[in-house]
Amino acid sequence: MGANINATPQHKIGSGFGRDSTAAEVIAGIDLHGKTAIVTGGYSGLGLETVRALASAGAAVTVPARRPEHAREVLAKAAIPSGTDAGQVSVAALDLAEQSSVKDFAAMFLAAGQAAGADGGVRSLDILINNAAIMASPERRVGPGWESQFATNHLGHFALTNLLWPALAAAPGARVVSLSSTGHKLSPIRFDDVNFESGYDKWRAYGQAKTANSLFAVQLDSLGRDSGVRAFAVHPGGIMTELQRHLPREEMIASGWLDESGKVDSRFKTPAQGAATSVWAATSPALAGMGGAYCEDCDIAESTATGSPEARIRGVDAHAVDLADAARLWTLSAELTGINAFG
Repeated sequence: MGANINATPQHKIGSGFGRDSTAAEVIAGIDLHGKTAIVTGGYSGLGLETVRALASAGAAVTVPARRPEHAREVLAKAAIPSGTDAGQVSVAALDLAEQSSVKDFAAMFLAAGQAAGADGGVRSLDILINNAAIMASPERRVGPGWESQFATNHLGHFALTNLLWPALAAAPGARVVSLSSTGHKLSPIRFDDVNFESGYDKWRAYGQAKTANSLFAVQLDSLGRDSGVRAFAVHPGGIMTELQRHLPREEMIASGWLDESGKVDSRFKTPAQGAATSVWAATSPALAGMGGAYCEDCDIAESTATGSPEARIRGVDAHAVDLADAARLWTLSAELTGINAFG
C-alpha cells in the first residue's frame, strides 16, 4: 500500500463556518438532487440531523438500522423534509456488530441498484457517512471474540465501506465521512492487543475505536483517491445523545457534563450543530481535491498543541493520522474481516 503523500495538511482552510454552525447552515445553497447517501445511525442524535440536512438538499438517503421498525417510527416523527424538492429517506436492516448483517445490507444495496438500472450498471453512492457508534460500553464480545467497540465502530464500517466500494467508485467525486472524536486522544491502536484480552478498560477501548475511525479515513483516502473517492474523519463535538446510554448519571456529573439538576454543560453542542461538520465534510465545495484529513468545527483541524490547556479537547493527535499506522490498521482489518476492496 502506497504512502499517503498527498493527504491534505492538518491546517484550517478558513471555511467560513465554526463551532456553532448548524447542518442546515453549512448545506444551504448545495443541491444534492440525483445524489445518493447512506448514513449509519441516521435515526438518532446527530445522525438524524445529518439525514435531515442531506434530504433537505435533495439527496436520497438510506438509513441502515439495527432496529428498522424503530428507525422508521423515529424518522416518521422527525418531520424530515419531503416532497418534490426533498430527497427520499428509506430504512434497511443492518447490525454493524455482525459481519453477516453488513454483508447482507451491502448486497441488498448493490442489487437494488442493478435491478433499478436500465443498463444493468452499478448503483452509485455519492456520500457514505459512517456515523453509528457505541461509547464506553461494558465489556462485550461479538463475532469471533472481537471487543465490541472496535468491532462495531471500526470493523463494521470497514467492511461496509469496502463492500460498497463498487458503488462509491461509480459515483463522480464520492465522499466518505468517518465519525471520530476527541476520544481518539485516549488511546492509539493497541496492535498487540486490539481486543483487550489482557484487561478491559471501557474508555481506552472507546479511544482505540475512535483512533481507528480516523486512521481508516487516512488510508481509504490514499487508496481511493485515484478513483475520485475522498475520505475525511470528523470530530462532531460533544453532544448529549443516546451515545451516552452506557454512562451512569453520576459519572457524567463527575465529568462536568451535567450539573446536579441534570442541566447539560454549555460546552456541549446541539445535535444540529454536532451534525454540521459531518455534513460540511460530505458536501462542501471548499474541500474539492482534498482528503485524508481530520476535521472539527466545520473546518480542517489543526494538529494538537501538545501541552496546551486545550490539548485534550482540540486538534488531532499524531497517532490518529499516522500514515504507517493507517496502512497497518487497514491490513489488520482486512485480515480480521476477510474483506478488502483493494486486496
